[in-house]
Amino acid sequence: MAGWRTRSSLAQLAAVFAAVLSPGAHAQVTPAQTVGYFETSADVGSPAIAGSSSYDAATQTYTIAGSGANMWAARDEFQFAWRKLRGDFIVRTHARFLGAGTDPHRKLGWIVRSSLDADATYADVAVHGDGLASLQFRASTGGPTFQLPSAVRGPDVIQLERRGTAFIMSVARYGEPFTRTELSELALGDEVYVGLFVCAHNPQVIERAVFSNVRIVVPPPVGWRPYRDYIGSNLEVMRIDSPDRRVLHTDPGSIQAPNWTHDGKALIYNGGGRLYRFDLATRTPAPIDTGTATSNNNDHVLSFDGAMLGISNHSAEDGNRSVIYTLPATGGTPTRVTKNSPSYFHGWSPDGTMLFFTGQREGELDVYKIPAQGGDEVRLTTAKGVDDGPESTPDGRWIFFNSARSGRMQIWKMRPDGTEQQQITGDEFNNWFPHIAPDGKSMVVLSFLGDVDPADHPFYRQVYLRHMDLEGVGARIVAYVYGGQGTINVPSWSPDSASIAFVSNTALPAPH
Repeated sequence: MAGWRTRSSLAQLAAVFAAVLSPGAHAQVTPAQTVGYFETSADVGSPAIAGSSSYDAATQTYTIAGSGANMWAARDEFQFAWRKLRGDFIVRTHARFLGAGTDPHRKLGWIVRSSLDADATYADVAVHGDGLASLQFRASTGGPTFQLPSAVRGPDVIQLERRGTAFIMSVARYGEPFTRTELSELALGDEVYVGLFVCAHNPQVIERAVFSNVRIVVPPPVGWRPYRDYIGSNLEVMRIDSPDRRVLHTDPGSIQAPNWTHDGKALIYNGGGRLYRFDLATRTPAPIDTGTATSNNNDHVLSFDGAMLGISNHSAEDGNRSVIYTLPATGGTPTRVTKNSPSYFHGWSPDGTMLFFTGQREGELDVYKIPAQGGDEVRLTTAKGVDDGPESTPDGRWIFFNSARSGRMQIWKMRPDGTEQQQITGDEFNNWFPHIAPDGKSMVVLSFLGDVDPADHPFYRQVYLRHMDLEGVGARIVAYVYGGQGTINVPSWSPDSASIAFVSNTALPAPH
């Protein structure tokens, strides 16, 4: 993982700090109504000025106003929007203070507490008014507070992960990779209070902060089986020039790989072997008739004119291996295109006469092309290892794809006849599925971290969606996502090249 890392154990820090402080008084809290993802909100520690928390469903943002003397030493005072969680989880948000503020030590962030008492044990990621970001924690009730500072100053993307008794702070300035700071051996109990907070660090004032892109990720349970066990899905959209994301639809099962329709009115995704058209005006899904093709995976792509749909369906007559079919985009009888299997569809030629796909032949995954009406397949790549995800530029001059031939999975391009193969990216990530904007000026890729096998694109990992030009220049993160397989396997740009659609995952139910 890119960025500076700190790892420390509680024992090491306790050896440095030996202060013994008296316990704080129990908090007097007055719960409010449900606030978005959170069960309620309350002031912890009885600050002199009452705080508040609100949720704007239209913008999917939270505004928290908090007073309080401090969150430090033996007791805390702050405004808290929380829900109870058990086990492991990841919480993430974009956050910013409103206004210049009164005290440079005012704080906002995520916090995980064993109780709502002012002197409770806890861990948090706190961003201060002066830009300091730190992982703060109290290991014993009424005991001292410690902190592990981050090297990143002024982050606006903040994440806190609980993994057993370990807590991991990940922070970034939007567009950059996370920098991690890890604390091990902090036991807060299985069920904890988790949420967003604001503390003014001054009992005489109120400070306000806005939290957007709030995501609470509950991962799959230990022992889950890939491609058999699934967790819930969020269908999301965002403009490529803004960090603001919107969840349009949630599903308790696995929906994957949204395409944007040519008219800009709908998204097409797969779930449970079927394809669905999600109407953006009504925000409702409806099944697409795919005839006998009812075991479709996430390799479905619309033709450049929007008239046809290419799909990959697991055919019983081929031993449940993936076979490519085409059919009208509005639904209808599928026509088989590939004779050989497994074949995984990824792209059309701009004129609709050719299909580009990944075929596994004699244990090797390579890029192929085949006439859209069927015929003989032509192998375009011959390198050892995985070549996948072929997609044509709108002018038809290049095919972009991902290949692990140089070690990590990276983005490459070649001519439609397989010549002039050139590597585009060469960074520390494993980059998959280059999706070219309709205007032909840029692409979005799915970037796994370095701890993932380059030949694999698994479910349920922390990944980035990155935007860059077609030469790999200007790469920046546009979305920090828990997902992977099924997030953005297929072209998912809006027709005007302004927005993308994708899927993120969590086992947490949607907010009421």
